[in-house]
Amino acid sequence: MDLELLVHGVGGTTPGKMLDDPRTVRITGDDTAAVFRRAEDVDAESRPGDYRDRPVPEAYVWCNLTSGNASRALWLLLLPFMVVNLAHWMRPAAQDRPRTVRFYGLLVRLAGLTLTVLLVAAACEVALDLAAWQCAGVSACAGRHSWLGFLSPAGSAGGWWSAPGRRLALAALVPTALTGLLWYLSHRTWSAYESTRPPAHDPEPGRTALGSPGFWYGRRLVARLRAAHTAAGLLTVAAALLAPAASFDRRRGGAAVLDTIGWLLTGALTAGALAAVWVVCRRGRSENRLDQALDRRLVRRLPLGALALLLLVAVYAGWSRPGWHSAGRLAGDTTFGGLELAQGVLVIVLAVVAHDLHRRLPDPRAAIRGLGGPAVALLACALGGVISGGVAQRVSDWLDGTGTSIAGPPVLLTWQASAIPPVLVVLLAAVAWLSWRTSRLSRLERTAVGLGHPAEPEDAARSRRIARVRAMAVLTDRAPLVVTVLCAATLVLGAGALVGALATGETPDAAAGRTHTLVHGAAEASQGLGSWLVGLGFILFVTWGRRAYKDASARRTIGILWDVGTFWPRAAHPFAPPCYAERAVPDLTWRMDTWTRRTGGRLVISGHSQGSVLAAAAAWQLTPAVRGRVALLTYGSPLERLYGRWFPAHFGPAELGSLHREVACWRNLYRLTDPIGGPVRIPDGAGPPVDHTPLKDPLAYGRTPGHPLPAPILGHSDYQADPVFADERRRLLARLRPELPGQRPQQAE
Repeated sequence: MDLELLVHGVGGTTPGKMLDDPRTVRITGDDTAAVFRRAEDVDAESRPGDYRDRPVPEAYVWCNLTSGNASRALWLLLLPFMVVNLAHWMRPAAQDRPRTVRFYGLLVRLAGLTLTVLLVAAACEVALDLAAWQCAGVSACAGRHSWLGFLSPAGSAGGWWSAPGRRLALAALVPTALTGLLWYLSHRTWSAYESTRPPAHDPEPGRTALGSPGFWYGRRLVARLRAAHTAAGLLTVAAALLAPAASFDRRRGGAAVLDTIGWLLTGALTAGALAAVWVVCRRGRSENRLDQALDRRLVRRLPLGALALLLLVAVYAGWSRPGWHSAGRLAGDTTFGGLELAQGVLVIVLAVVAHDLHRRLPDPRAAIRGLGGPAVALLACALGGVISGGVAQRVSDWLDGTGTSIAGPPVLLTWQASAIPPVLVVLLAAVAWLSWRTSRLSRLERTAVGLGHPAEPEDAARSRRIARVRAMAVLTDRAPLVVTVLCAATLVLGAGALVGALATGETPDAAAGRTHTLVHGAAEASQGLGSWLVGLGFILFVTWGRRAYKDASARRTIGILWDVGTFWPRAAHPFAPPCYAERAVPDLTWRMDTWTRRTGGRLVISGHSQGSVLAAAAAWQLTPAVRGRVALLTYGSPLERLYGRWFPAHFGPAELGSLHREVACWRNLYRLTDPIGGPVRIPDGAGPPVDHTPLKDPLAYGRTPGHPLPAPILGHSDYQADPVFADERRRLLARLRPELPGQRPQQAE
């Protein structure tokens, strides 16, 4: 008996569409992910004679893992965490360099930790500095916001909460709640998505990491990182609360007892921070075994200890201090400047390590010559800075409508916002260049389209449209260039913003006030436009998330964005959106393993788009005996075009070549009009060819008896509509038959 296990791709679909029958039955799984059959095929195993000439089709539907729940639209706000987590998996391939590989992972985890601190520090800037310290301390600003009246010394006639330390302690509830929310989401999503154990099997020496028993089950690492990042967030709030109070106590004439307590709390905060960093540095992933044990004392005591320390700091800050008044800004420039400098150093060292790994085992197809990971880590840090600066700038403008009553956010955040327009100018220049190249390629493709249909009369409009779609599909291969240009501009302008803020201590507008009129005008325009751009970007994020909460179609669109980004386990950042593959890959592995063992039949796993990546990952997880009974049919597959180039250590030529040798047989279909799928480029000599020649698209150039109406350009969809699909599936099953171990003795007789 034959079984065809269909796995859909990006965006998902319904089991009825996958099986071409509205009457479907769920045979295993739940509302989140399940396997379906047509109603007439439910008892197929009891009627093997009815399926001699055709396989039993099954559909694995996993779209609810990424786009099913309305609240998941809010995961957009976790985008920087997801991006830095991707950088962990983008390291170049390396052989016999375990220490360098571990050091690479350590650097990415530290970069992820700085992003958590940056986000919480931004919340502290908004709640503690802008609202409680600056606005509540100025009667003109507090008077415009009645909800701040009880915190204002003038508005409350010196009420109990109007003391600066108590205002700060109350405002600290906001970043504390944010940290608690991130902890809760990480813990909850682990239980919902990533707690599925794959089938147990022994590690195979020399195999890709994707085939390791513990690759899709990193429970211990996620728990450790969650504890460390939660503690780091709480300690960041405590530091923001402690610094102004301790600074006041250390002045000449300050209370000696409070000064001593401040120094003790500072030492405790330093020890807690070192403990959090030590936990992040201590251990990475354990992929050669199921990592089921938990460091219960560490997981529980580290966040609870940080919370207890935060409460002590709140009591200390709220103590009565006669003569203490809020004025100016809190020490935000030092904090954000130190974070940006640390992130820059981490990214540079990461680039050196990645270059060393790539140099030892060069891969000409690797994106940005092996520097994809450092580039993406830099973009994650830049994105975190933009979000932080945008929120602070917009809240400042909202609180201070006149722009004169409060000092506003730290100068560095204003410099960062001012760097956004130049970055966009560079990005637009790159887009314009790509548009020119695409237009030129489109003109060249018209000739190829005409040569592909020599027996039919030429239709200029039809040829132009097909050529344009082909040229647009090539843009996917230009992504490394765009990322390179964006990273170079971000690095240069980010460094300039840091130097400018630290050197002048003024906003770009004020710093350029003594220069030429043209320079001053450009600085003023860039500062104003940058402020509005980051604010607009944040508003669009929130608006999009709110719309997705109410609109199912918008929610589905947002879910598609995570199908690629959340494929990888949370190895660098525990607050990233959850990894759906830690549920999908074990599901597929269990299904293939149990069905082949129970029936002894043949199995073709058929994956479209992202489903082909899940299919390959599941095949790697099978034991060699079962893997040899499975055929792989991929179509519209990004296995090499995206994953092989950006994740060479896991989907590089050697890994894909080993998969080709270990499965019974493999065939890959693609189109020149497909912007996502492409050839898998198995190295020569690795066995029978995997890639089919590019499929025709459209199926007919003009009107024919078989296609009396114009055939659509399919691009990335409807591969099953091509007759080649059924032919290749039939050939796979024919090639699979002699490979069955159970049939070899019969053939020998």
